[in-house]
Amino acid sequence: MSPAILLLLALGPGLVGWLVARRRGWMFLREAPSGRASALPTHYAWYAALWIAVPMLLFLLVWNLVAPDLIRQTVLASPAAQALPDFAMQRNAILSEAQAAARGTGTIFQPQAQDLVEPFREAIARYRLIGIIVSLLVGFAGAVWAFLRIKPDFRARSSIERGVLGLLVLASLVAILTTLGIFISLVFETFRFFQMVNPLEFLFGTHWGPDPMSRADVVDSSRYGALPLFWGTIFIGAIIAMLVAIPLGLMSAVYLTQYANPQMRKWLKPALEILAGVPTVVYGYFAALTVGPAIRDIAVSVGISNASSESALAAGLVMGIMIIPFVSSMADDSIAAVPSAMRDGSLALGATTNETIGRVLIPAALPGIVAGVMLAISRAIGETMIVVMAAGAAANLSANPLEAMTTVTFQIVAMLTGEGSFDHPATLSAFALGFVLFLITLALNFIALRVVKRFREAYE
Repeated sequence: MSPAILLLLALGPGLVGWLVARRRGWMFLREAPSGRASALPTHYAWYAALWIAVPMLLFLLVWNLVAPDLIRQTVLASPAAQALPDFAMQRNAILSEAQAAARGTGTIFQPQAQDLVEPFREAIARYRLIGIIVSLLVGFAGAVWAFLRIKPDFRARSSIERGVLGLLVLASLVAILTTLGIFISLVFETFRFFQMVNPLEFLFGTHWGPDPMSRADVVDSSRYGALPLFWGTIFIGAIIAMLVAIPLGLMSAVYLTQYANPQMRKWLKPALEILAGVPTVVYGYFAALTVGPAIRDIAVSVGISNASSESALAAGLVMGIMIIPFVSSMADDSIAAVPSAMRDGSLALGATTNETIGRVLIPAALPGIVAGVMLAISRAIGETMIVVMAAGAAANLSANPLEAMTTVTFQIVAMLTGEGSFDHPATLSAFALGFVLFLITLALNFIALRVVKRFREAYE
């Protein structure tokens, strides 16, 4: 079911409950002595509406996730599905084509899919009807519960506030639970990988060349040395990109906050922040078609004959340009938040504008600046498209920025987008790479918090 239908199914009965409960609330208010009641009519109305609409909406969301699998299993159990091929990819393609045709969003190209259209239509109609009936029963149960509690002495406002508080707590736990789920899934798959490959050879090996087509029971640990990937990630995202983003971002923030007139700032700040909205694939095209060939031509002109258009320098430069807004915006806000009395006091004591910026404003704004830098590093480390299009796929352990390199994120994509089994060490290596990258990002955030805490204590 579409999101619009889900909302209508949940909000329609909720609106009816709201109107009925509001009318009952007015009756309680008229019958109460001196016109006083335990709650206003709107409080009763919202209490009933929430108990009807929220359970219905939650059930419909869960049903919308579960129903496609139930529909597919029902179709696979039908006689028309017995002639499907055993090859999983071809079978899934036929099922997807038949399901799209049954929903009216696709066209039949394979003859085997035509026989499955009618079973899909019947299963879709059946499970849609089941979902509507059960959701209405859930809403009816919520209505019964709400109206049994709605009485003249019932404090509906307190109950609504407790319910809203519960929703806020649940919303605040989403990020924590999501992070915990990611961590647990990474740990589980990484543990499976390290049962096949020696962790020391993975972390400190210098040769990366997994073979997804090899036998899963015969594993050559020497082919899973990920040190070149970690070095490529740090060299491109945390060194070259930061050498571009930090100076340019910090200097642009200083100019916008201390030197630019209001009219100039009005135009320059939005123009700078537009960089954050450019799709990464556009940066990748720019790096592959403009920056990479330009670097190669310059290298050849100075006598470097083996220069290539795919290089760590091209990817790092463009990545640094991409993350300038992260550094600039955070630094801009942090410098602007420094009390003007500190700047005026420094100038009054005879310090120049440059000395005031370097010795007063930037140290006072350093926690925010460091936070922006850490955010930019995390963004750069997780970048994929620019690396795919500009840095190449070679896992080289080199300090030469003109050589092709690859990163952890590129290899994760390469390992997970193939046709390899999830029981093969080549596929599981993507989870191990993701786990190490997760730990690196966590360590960077921890270092940033320590730096911010240290300078904040000195500032306070």
